[in-house]
Amino acid sequence: MADNTEQAKTVRPAISRPVFERSIKIQSEQAIRVIRHSYGRLIRSLYAIDVILRIVGQEQAIDDIEGIVSTMIGDCALQLQQEKARLDKLCADNGIAESPRYTHPTDFKARITSPQIAQFVELIRLLDQLMIAMDTLWLCQILTNKQCSVARYQWQQRLHRLARRIVSIEQRAHQAAYAQGRGEDVRLAREESGLMAEPEALSENDSEVSVAKEMDIEN
Repeated sequence: MADNTEQAKTVRPAISRPVFERSIKIQSEQAIRVIRHSYGRLIRSLYAIDVILRIVGQEQAIDDIEGIVSTMIGDCALQLQQEKARLDKLCADNGIAESPRYTHPTDFKARITSPQIAQFVELIRLLDQLMIAMDTLWLCQILTNKQCSVARYQWQQRLHRLARRIVSIEQRAHQAAYAQGRGEDVRLAREESGLMAEPEALSENDSEVSVAKEMDIEN
């Protein structure tokens, strides 16, 4: 009976949160790999950051971190857009108007629960468009195989590194909450929100090691 009473005290009703659900067709292997290796971990970190900072009562810190993350993603988006514009001009200068068909595209189902997640989803879409332009120039013999392979790897890695930087913000926020004596509150809040009690460790599957192996396969 005591156990049931204690459980009744700790279980809180689920919070009804706003969400957009979008389905986006992703063509390129590089964008698919970002979804596979970084996207899920990233959105859990963004959610956890919000949970942790609200528990420790740092509303200003939430706004500050959201601003930092938005700026990081926005800077990467601008770089992608600039490179896409450069490749589009290269296509136009060479009279190339067609785009390749991809053999194994994927329908990416994104759950948008924060503006920062929406920004990162747009980043994946921009990467996909850039890879399509790059593959077009490669198939039309404007870019060499080496140029294309190196550029694919570098742009894919840029998004992986960005995701890892955001994950590290969650880890630091979690450690800071424990240092302030709010560890048990944070642990309960994480579990009630469907998160693991502790931040997930970055595995080799999320690092440059696995991506470098994939690049070797391409070459």
